Amino acid sequence: MPLDGLPLLANLAIFAAAAALVWAAGTRLAVYVDGIAQATGAGQAFIGMLLLGGITSLPEIATVTTASWTGSPTLAVNNLIGSAAGNVLLLAVADMVLGRDALTSVVAKPSTLLQGTLGMMLLCMVAAALVAGDIAVAGVGVWTTALLGGCVAALWLSSNYERRHVWEAVDAQVDEGGDLPGAEQPLRTLVLKTSAVAAVILLAGFVLSQAGDAIAKQSGLGTGLVGFVLLAFATSLPELSSIVSALRIRRYEMAVGDIFGTNLFNIALLFLADLTYSGGPVLSEGGTFEAVAALLASLLTGLFLIGLLERQDRTIWRMGYDSLAALILYAMGLVVLYPFAQ
Repeated sequence: MPLDGLPLLANLAIFAAAAALVWAAGTRLAVYVDGIAQATGAGQAFIGMLLLGGITSLPEIATVTTASWTGSPTLAVNNLIGSAAGNVLLLAVADMVLGRDALTSVVAKPSTLLQGTLGMMLLCMVAAALVAGDIAVAGVGVWTTALLGGCVAALWLSSNYERRHVWEAVDAQVDEGGDLPGAEQPLRTLVLKTSAVAAVILLAGFVLSQAGDAIAKQSGLGTGLVGFVLLAFATSLPELSSIVSALRIRRYEMAVGDIFGTNLFNIALLFLADLTYSGGPVLSEGGTFEAVAALLASLLTGLFLIGLLERQDRTIWRMGYDSLAALILYAMGLVVLYPFAQ
């Protein structure tokens, strides 16, 4: 569905409509996934990482596959890295929605900390790969293959860690709320509804990728900033809507697990970008902009990990100090990145 022939305003309208569909679908995810978590007995942090994180990564799957297939590997890479940074920033937005206390003061599971730490490590690997360059073996980059293996290992470690009682916060006062209407539905019904929502997110994500690529070419902004900011924000709408919904029903671990899990899936999607791009390893197409962007995403994750460890409930402007620091760091990061995007 090439959109290059349409006027810029038309592409912007299509982009906005697809983004609205993604948002609407994402708002239902938290309730359905919470019902699945209760029906299966899975932990909130892990189910948030695995199921919410996986489903809300579907727009990235669509954009990465389309962008790489049509010869825009830097758009694919910047979308994934930009989503990693933008997703963490969404925690600050969620913090404002929570309002009463800092979000990081009500998240008390060690598995959530592990997920964030593993994500930081993998983002640093992405930055290292972009600086060192990648080489292809059997048509796929060595670095992207290693990153895929690292993401699989991270999911496995998180799954095992969720079942272990290693330690707990002594001052944890988390109100996880009661059962929701979604929890009363049969597991099969919940799975079918979740699958339908996922299909909407995937289709709308494909349209977003096409419109975003056309906007990048027609506006003259380039694939760097468009992929890192505009497209990354749009494909992060499922995360925003799902974590806001999770917070409203007081599923705090699920909300944070969604963000950390999505970032793990996004890093793994670099392998998919390699598979669908015929011009060589996609990480070899990147440069300073992408490496600095990956480090920015890692630093943003680190800020929230500090908040999770410190567990202070002091707020400013309805958000924790860590959320405010993340907003400032993201803005500073854009200033640093802008010269490299030209």
